Amino acid sequence: MRISYVGSCPFPPRRNQAGTAIMVELGNGDRFFFDFGPGCLRNIISLGVPVQEVNDIFLSHLHVDHYHDISYLRPFRAWAGGYTPLRVHGPSGRTEKLGLQGMIDGMDQMLQWHLEAFDVFPIGDGYEVEVNEFDWKDENGICYDKNGVTVRHWRRSHAKDGASAYRLDWNGLSFVWTGDGRPDELSMKYGAGVDVFVTECQTDYARLNRLKYGFPEWLTNYTIDTHHTPHYAVGYMMNEVNPRIGMVTHMEYDEPTVNESIAGIRAHWDGLFAFGAPDGVIVNVTKEEIWVRNAAMPDDTGMSAPDLATLLGADESGKIVMPSPRIAREEQQEQLTRDLEIDPEKYYPEDVYRELLIKLPEPLEMQLPVKKKED
Repeated sequence: MRISYVGSCPFPPRRNQAGTAIMVELGNGDRFFFDFGPGCLRNIISLGVPVQEVNDIFLSHLHVDHYHDISYLRPFRAWAGGYTPLRVHGPSGRTEKLGLQGMIDGMDQMLQWHLEAFDVFPIGDGYEVEVNEFDWKDENGICYDKNGVTVRHWRRSHAKDGASAYRLDWNGLSFVWTGDGRPDELSMKYGAGVDVFVTECQTDYARLNRLKYGFPEWLTNYTIDTHHTPHYAVGYMMNEVNPRIGMVTHMEYDEPTVNESIAGIRAHWDGLFAFGAPDGVIVNVTKEEIWVRNAAMPDDTGMSAPDLATLLGADESGKIVMPSPRIAREEQQEQLTRDLEIDPEKYYPEDVYRELLIKLPEPLEMQLPVKKKED
């Protein structure tokens, strides 16, 4: 099992900390994401993960710092060749609008202009979202069971009804992400004996935060005391769970002050401990060993090339089958708008333009049949 912290911060965002997101990769080739906060996608790509293969996102709750890069991912994943639906798992809410499906429905409206604009490309079913919304009240219920991997969930006390924690088990190895919330009995009960126990930790430095960020001191203290887990409680929970390693994320990682958090955690927990922050912390887990390191994530990088034949499928002759665009470009713009474009012959050098005329393929709308609206 390899656990990568591709986002580790709540708010405000920091240059070295994106919104909270944890990538879990298994030796059977499966890959999962627990939360998908704003900015995490750049780190995922920096680690060489093909964007077309990003899938199975488990959301702990619907605070925007835990899911908003999904809106960035959806259109560009489809455009880049991720032509199959995106699978997202998460809790229901008190009402339909407050559950995972309600959030995705709202995102559909928010993205309507973008999605339709990209309909001129072959995007297949890449815009679609397979929503696995489970009952947030279902205690230790199974929300994923496939390929030897089981993911269970239970409720957490955080702001509103509809927040969940998760436990993943595979091949004798296990991982828990509590998500945000107050220290609670269920996370200790269902996290007991896990290999890697990850919870949030809010650094209790309200006066420093007032000086650094301008947040009122009382507001920081009230938020921690009603919504989050302070470092003393982190240590208490870890001592009860007794994992092989205890970790914290979803915190402002400031080197001059994290020692105070360690001191609070060590008041109860004397086992193996590490921070899942800042971004780029990697944890390798076998049945014999656990080691923690920092990823080398270059600022300027591409991503690994996906296996298009696997992603797209192939026909009997072995050729890759491309999906058809849904809407031709001419249907999306008035001709007057298109007539305002500068003739390429005016800005390309003559020899370059002549080469372009020779090499340019027919427009995509001509190459591939556009789906009729009634289809």
